[in-house]
Parts: sequence; C-alpha cells; structure tokens
Amino acid sequence: MITFFTEECSFNEHTMHARPNNHFSRGDIRIADEVLDYITQHGSDFRISTSCGGPILLPVSIKPPKPTDLQIPAGEYVIFVSIHQARYLSTVHMGMVPFFLDEMDDVSHRGCHEL
Repeated sequence: MITFFTEECSFNEHTMHARPNNHFSRGDIRIADEVLDYITQHGSDFRISTSCGGPILLPVSIKPPKPTDLQIPAGEYVIFVSIHQARYLSTVHMGMVPFFLDEMDDVSHRGCHEL
C-alpha cells in the first residue's frame, strides 16, 4: 500500500498493481480531464516521477525529463513518465499533484535573501 499526501487523495491508500509484463505504451495510461485542464492552465510540460508517497506530477521546470521517459501527449503539452512509474500507472489524476504547487501559484516567489 502507498499513501498519497496530495490534496485530492490525502491519506487515502491505493494499491499499485504492475502490469503482468514490462510491455506498455502511452495508450495504456489515461489522463483525467482535470489534469489536462491543470496542464493547460500552467502552460508547461509535466513529468511523473517517483516520490516517497508514490507517483508525483511536477512541471519539467522542477523535475526535468529523462531520455528514458515515456511521452504522453496532453493537449498541446507532454507528460513525461518515468519508466519506473509507467508500468504501475493506468490513470494520471489530480491526486498526483502535490500541495505545494497550488501554494506556489498563490504566493510571491521572492528569494530568501529578499525581505
């Protein structure tokens, strides 16, 4: 069991099931409409990588893609998926968006040296 610490799935437990083989394609992973809207609103590519709480969806400005990532079209943008996560994913959902990304949208981005 993995516990997600994201706004939509706080403290909900999800069991991750691997596909019976290592063969997967981008068509095996569905993207929730809310995620497509979120990506369009942020105007950037995103990446799903591994965190201590399970798969996490971050902008590529925070977590750059790797050459081994699976690429899934998301409207005009791309979701890069870590090969380590791809075999477990069936849906990209808002539960993969961490709390702090929403907070970053609402707060000034001053550096720690600026008072």
